Amino acid sequence: MATGRKSDFTLPTFDSIFSTQEERDEAKLAKIRDIPISEIDDFPDHPFKVRDDEDMLQLVESIKERGVITPATVRQKEDGRYELISGHRRKRASEIAGIETLRCEVVDLTREEATILMVESNFQRSQILPSEKAFAYKMRLEAMKRQGYRSDLTSTPVGQKYSVEVLADNSNDSKTQIQRYIRLTELVPELLEYVDEGRIKMRPAVELSYLDEDCQRDVVEEIDLNDATPSHAQTIKMRKFFDEGKLTTEVISSIMAEEKPNQREKIVLRGDRVRQLIPKSVPLNQTEDFVCKALEHYNRFLKNRERDSR
Repeated sequence: MATGRKSDFTLPTFDSIFSTQEERDEAKLAKIRDIPISEIDDFPDHPFKVRDDEDMLQLVESIKERGVITPATVRQKEDGRYELISGHRRKRASEIAGIETLRCEVVDLTREEATILMVESNFQRSQILPSEKAFAYKMRLEAMKRQGYRSDLTSTPVGQKYSVEVLADNSNDSKTQIQRYIRLTELVPELLEYVDEGRIKMRPAVELSYLDEDCQRDVVEEIDLNDATPSHAQTIKMRKFFDEGKLTTEVISSIMAEEKPNQREKIVLRGDRVRQLIPKSVPLNQTEDFVCKALEHYNRFLKNRERDSR
C-alpha cells in the first residue's frame, strides 16, 4: 500500500531553463483574470459535492472580506465559455456573496489533462465521501486510459504499468482499495447513499455492486422494511445466488431475515467472580463444563422446590 501521495516526475521545460523567474511570473499573471461567473460552467459530471454548510458560510465571509485569494482554474471551451476545473466551492461562495466575477487562472489543457487535474485538486479536501472518491477514481482512470495507459488483463510489457497501478502509486489508497471504490459506482443511488452514511461498509457494498439493478432495489426495499443493512456474509451469499441465476425477491428476503452474529444476545460473565465459585481443582479449560453442570443442578433444584410448594 502506498504510504503517502507522490508527485509525478517531470523534466523541466525549455522555457523554465532559459527564462527568468520574473518572466515566468509575468506569464502566469497574464493568464489570471476576473471572469463573469455567468460564463463559467461546472466541470461535466463533477463527482465532488458542493454543500451549503458551515464551512461554506465561513468561505463566503472570507471572500466578502478579502476576495478570492487563490484563483480558480478554468480552461476555455470552443464556444468561448469557460469550464471550471478547480474552484467549485469558491465559485459557489462568490455567488452567495453576490459577487459577479471569479478570479481565475486560464490553462490550456485537454479534456483528459483537465480531468486528472480536477480529481487531484479536489483530493486535497479534508473530507471526501466514498461516493465522491468512487466517481473521481473512475473519471481519472478513464482519462488515463484515453491517454494510452494499459487497462487490459494481459501481460504487462517491461516498464509499463496498468493505469490503476499508476493511480495507486500517486494515492494513499492501494490498488485493491481503488478497485473497490470504482465498484461502488455500479450501485444504485440509494445503496450508495447508505455507504456515504456509513450504514453499509465497503466490502458488503462491493458484493452488492455485482447484482443487477432490480436485485439491488429489492435489497433497498428489505433495508427499508427491516431497518437493517446486510452483513458481509449475507451479501456474499446474495452474490453467489445471483451468479447462479437464483437470486429472487424471496431469496433476498430470506437472506436478510437470517440472524446476524452481532444481533445474537450475548451473556457476559465476569471471569474473576465466576472463578472464585469454582474449586481450584477444576482446570481452567474445564470451566465452561463445570458452570453448565452447576446450572443444570440448580435448575433441577428450582423445579423440585416449585413442585414441593404446590
